[in-house]
Amino acid sequence: MAFNKLTIKDVDITKKRVLIRVDFNAPLDNEGNITDVRKIAAYLPTINYAMSQKAKIILMSHLGRPKGKVVPELSLQRIAIKLGELLKTEVSFVGDCIGENVQKLVMAMNPCEVMLLENLRFYQEEEANDPNFAKELASSGEVYVDDAFGAVHRAHASVSAITKYFDKAVAGFLMEKEMEYLDRVLTNPPKPFVIAIGGSKVSTKMGIVEHLIKKADLFLIGGGMSYTFQKALGKTIGSSLVGENYVPIIKKLLEENMGKIVLPLDYKITDMFSKTEYGNVQTTVDENIPDGWMGLDIGPKTIEKFIMKLDGAGCILWNGPFGVIEIPEFAVGTTKMAYAISDSAAVTIAGGGETAESINSLEIAHKFNHISTGGGACLEFLEGRELPGLAVLTDKGINTDC
Repeated sequence: MAFNKLTIKDVDITKKRVLIRVDFNAPLDNEGNITDVRKIAAYLPTINYAMSQKAKIILMSHLGRPKGKVVPELSLQRIAIKLGELLKTEVSFVGDCIGENVQKLVMAMNPCEVMLLENLRFYQEEEANDPNFAKELASSGEVYVDDAFGAVHRAHASVSAITKYFDKAVAGFLMEKEMEYLDRVLTNPPKPFVIAIGGSKVSTKMGIVEHLIKKADLFLIGGGMSYTFQKALGKTIGSSLVGENYVPIIKKLLEENMGKIVLPLDYKITDMFSKTEYGNVQTTVDENIPDGWMGLDIGPKTIEKFIMKLDGAGCILWNGPFGVIEIPEFAVGTTKMAYAISDSAAVTIAGGGETAESINSLEIAHKFNHISTGGGACLEFLEGRELPGLAVLTDKGINTDC
């Protein structure tokens, strides 16, 4: 199904002040340096298009969780510098996102100029979806564009309330691309449709499993969430992660869809684990984990079986790692699955922060058809939930004369 919202190409932005919500929530190291520019580079197509139309471009974003307070380490100033390098043009930075000084600078902008406002979350009104704060933000622009798929599941002022102050609210190119790929998964995925799903907590992924179980041909389930599935089958899981409340739900799910759900045949386990430290390591002979041990990765028999199940797939959706990827010893399953999925002839779509992190660290992002930039937004969309920031964008079919 085609994307049914107006995009930046559907409205006249020539020489206008275009206020674009982006998601520059890029990863930072302990010194505050940007460790991966992909979260910034993803917005270049929309920004470059706006520049080609001689628009005056005002960008707004959040960074981290400052909780409504000014946190210097979470200033967007370094993002402005990096964006300027990527655009090969100067990006002016404003040390606030509302107020008289912002308005003065915005009104003095020339066509093709790019400006980045300070961290929206320095104001608690942003996350509170405060209408007055949204109105002040809106006063900087004549046209509103939301390209921040990573924030579209939040009913925040710069995403939701702000749209009330514009005749039309349109999507940027990244938003359009995200929705076209993810909507394809929900409506008409190429067959066979295989979902490879992992992650630590079953509670965060059951929504996807329950919503897509009828659409998928196969579910390959690994990671921490798989231990609850094993317990539902009566297997022993030692001291591995388990979502006790989900055991009855999963029992019923397995009874109704046993042929679709593929679980690990073996695990790599340890007798002690605490974030960066672990004890003795061994591989189980089957899916059972003895008392006093915990599973931290899928084993070699599982990797072989999972990769075999990918053969001939028409579409592969991958969400969540298959082990504790922070420790190389337990990142083997995720790494081998990443290579196998990237080498597939299927339409390959990946979603989730840790999934994208694994792909990027292996430098195989170019081999995927699409890697979602929104972890939480991707999850909620695949669960079938309405995304607040998407719902308020203007539908196509409405008069677009400007």
